[in-house]
Amino acid sequence: MNGYGKPEAKNKGGGHPKPDRSRHRYVFYLNDTEQIKLNGMYLQSGMNSVSRFLKSVILSKPIKVVKIDKASMDYYMRLTGFYSQFLAVGNNYNQTVKAIKNIFSEKRALILLRQLEKATFELVAINKKVMELPEG
Repeated sequence: MNGYGKPEAKNKGGGHPKPDRSRHRYVFYLNDTEQIKLNGMYLQSGMNSVSRFLKSVILSKPIKVVKIDKASMDYYMRLTGFYSQFLAVGNNYNQTVKAIKNIFSEKRALILLRQLEKATFELVAINKKVMELPEG
């Protein structure tokens, strides 16, 4: 009791009540075929909540369908790996040129650099072919 002889109001806790709270509930039953179809649609939508998905379907809101092609993802990952290896080759190339220049005589360095240049042209040709693959 408080100082005025009235019982104290209990604090029930929680947040502020929502102005337009969802109060209506609907129940419906699906057979196995319908359930499989609905689950497929839900998974394709990419939504996190089945309830929100059903609301959007029933109320004709647009549904976002995301399809992930595993073969394309694998191709992309391998291409990314190849590109990182290509960058590493460029780094090694710079280190090799510095080492040739410092260690070998000028005549021997020119011979080695010509061989390296030939290999570089081949690598550039391969890189161009790889870059054309996604377009073709």
